[in-house]
Amino acid sequence: MSPTSKTRAASEGSAAPTESVRDRILNTARDLFYKEGVRAVGVDTVVAESGVAKTSLYRWFPSKDALIVAVLEQEQKDRWAGWDKTAAQSDAEPRARLRAHLTGIARYVSSSHFRGCPFMNVTAAFSDPEHPARLVANEVMYELRRRLRGLVDNIEGVKNPEELTEQLLLLVDGAFSSAQCLGKNGPQQFLVAAADALVDAQLEK
Repeated sequence: MSPTSKTRAASEGSAAPTESVRDRILNTARDLFYKEGVRAVGVDTVVAESGVAKTSLYRWFPSKDALIVAVLEQEQKDRWAGWDKTAAQSDAEPRARLRAHLTGIARYVSSSHFRGCPFMNVTAAFSDPEHPARLVANEVMYELRRRLRGLVDNIEGVKNPEELTEQLLLLVDGAFSSAQCLGKNGPQQFLVAAADALVDAQLEK
């Protein structure tokens, strides 16, 4: 074993008990991919920043694409865990719950560390619609649509639930996109008000 390999092996062996080698690789890649972009960050950079041996990385993730997919799957898991937490902590009244979710989104995209939606970023990075990372990103968008539709269906008197769902999806998508360029002063500050206007327009008079 080379000196470098010995150093990395020792580093891997000294990882905190709560963070496995796989988790260290995944967390490092997640941070780098989000900050620099999935195409800009190579496997060697992930290895160097995580302090693990390249053989360890490939033991857990046989390719860079596999690593990207694993990162997105963790992002997906965390996103819906956050959504569920918001739902559990919000008022059960349907419009209040919708406002709570949209308020959370507006706050998230206005934060100083926001570098765009990780799923949209990956979609922009890979043109192949069948790329495994794009398939995960698509799953997230369809799930967001499904969850928004569930909120809409609980609002009494909506004339066209499908149309309202698509309008809300467009608003959320716009908030994610515009905030990346305009920062905290972007139009996401009007996300809740815009959604309220759309809901009001759909209610039976």
